[in-house]
Amino acid sequence: MLIVDNDILLVERQLRQGRLSCPSCGAALAPWGHGRPREIRGDLGARLFLRPRRTRCPGCMVTHMLLAEASWPWRADAAEVIGAGLEIAALGMGHRQVAARLGLAEGTVRGWLRAFAGRADDIRRYFTVALVALADDPVMPDATPSTLADAVSAVAAAHRAASARWPQMLTVSRWEFAGRAIGGRVLTSPSIAI
Repeated sequence: MLIVDNDILLVERQLRQGRLSCPSCGAALAPWGHGRPREIRGDLGARLFLRPRRTRCPGCMVTHMLLAEASWPWRADAAEVIGAGLEIAALGMGHRQVAARLGLAEGTVRGWLRAFAGRADDIRRYFTVALVALADDPVMPDATPSTLADAVSAVAAAHRAASARWPQMLTVSRWEFAGRAIGGRVLTSPSIAI
């Protein structure tokens, strides 16, 4: 699975021009149909309809799904919605309060928070390194009482640094940026390395 731009026309053009590479062997990916249509929950109750593009690598013969950065693998909610929940939790609220604020099921939010907490130290480390690489004079986020809040702060700081370097990044939310930077693995198992 590859996380790509939200602009499906741009992604299709990149695919047709051979500008998308296989993560396994580096060969140019070729079009290979589409995945099943799916719906994800967006901000303020919006419904986003996606039909992920499927590709095939002519080098290693592996198929890959191209997933828009607005969504994360195996999640029914948009990256922006999940990110908002993580930011609320970073303020010290539990899953019930976060779920109530977002109007979502408690079990869904509890799953996000548990998954993110399992990855929080790796995510904090990854985005702190990204911040140092992107900023001319990096300002490190202040330490917080929780690793979850530290990770959220590191993502925000790295996004600010990327936006200062590349102003077009202001059109990409910090959670779409985070998902794209680490291949959508924001909420995956801690056993998968970043």
